[in-house]
Amino acid sequence: MSYAGDLTPQQAWELLTSDQSALLVDVRTDAEWAYVGIPDAAAIDGRSALVEWVTYPSGRPNPQFLKQLGELGLASGDGRPIVFLCRSGVRSIAAANAATAAGLGPAYNVLEGFEGDVGADGHRGHSGWRAAGLPWRQR
Repeated sequence: MSYAGDLTPQQAWELLTSDQSALLVDVRTDAEWAYVGIPDAAAIDGRSALVEWVTYPSGRPNPQFLKQLGELGLASGDGRPIVFLCRSGVRSIAAANAATAAGLGPAYNVLEGFEGDVGADGHRGHSGWRAAGLPWRQR
């Protein structure tokens, strides 16, 4: 079973602002949240959560991932849209697939993630959530 699909950062924001049941889940690591920033969910009534897909610093899958999603009030078969976001749109695909397999969602992946791939200058930030001008803040 595969996840519901990919959304551009702008499409993800449109879903989150138009569907009051939709939840944004940032699956990056604690270090990324602390040093790079997080989406600012104030405009969507705080409907966001930080749940690591892999744990820092081990880099191993988070064995509590699905349990932690359940603690957010997500339940199998509830039909609540979940928008997964990571750094560049890779870990969020794995998270969306895991959520879908557990009966959660529809689950979506945000293309380009929070800060996109590395650009020609060797740095991130040329694409993704922040580059699209969507709300974010330092943690």
